[in-house]
Formats: sequence, structure tokens, C-alpha cells
Amino acid sequence: MARRRKRKRRESEEPKEIPLPDNETTMLGIIQQFLGYDRARVLCIDGRVRMCRIPGKLRKRMWMRVGDVVLVAPWDFQPERGDIIYRYTTAEVQRLERMGFTKDLEKLLEL
Repeated sequence: MARRRKRKRRESEEPKEIPLPDNETTMLGIIQQFLGYDRARVLCIDGRVRMCRIPGKLRKRMWMRVGDVVLVAPWDFQPERGDIIYRYTTAEVQRLERMGFTKDLEKLLEL
């Protein structure tokens, strides 16, 4: 039988570049509910609740849960719908907080 080798830890690896929201095409949101068939109801930073779909390239690679912070791209022709582009990990959410992107999101959660 062949032996398995342990994977080396990458301690010196610097943090990767995360996609940041811009006000024109993308915005932050929090997943409120899953609706089935790769769709989710997301509370966006502009105060709207959008029905967003999870594209095929993210379905099995990036598992999502209720309460996760995501990057949403609203549709031009139907503003009440959008696509989930990226899910932020807890470390990435902390980096966004330090940059000041999550202040509006916290205000929405207080309401």
C-alpha cells in the first residue's frame, strides 16, 4: 500500500485579493433565505430584498448558508433580481469591516 504524504502548510502565503463592491455594478448583501433550485433571497446594502441566483460555477465549489455576506450583481433589466458573484469568508468579512464597507450593512441589520 502506498503511503499518503502530509500536505505542507502555506504559512508564508499572503492573503489573496478579494473582490470589492463598487456602487455601479455590484453591492454587498446578506443571505436571508434559500428558495430552492439554486436561488436565494438576499438583503442588499441599498435596502432592497432581491431574489438572486447562484451561477453554475459557484454551486458546488462555494457552499453558502443563511447569514453569509455575499457580493451581488443586480440585473439591469430586472432590478429586483440579481446574481451572487462571491461569498466572503469570516476573515474576508473582517477585512471588509476594516476597510469600512460593512457600515451600511450593519445599519440594515439593526432595522
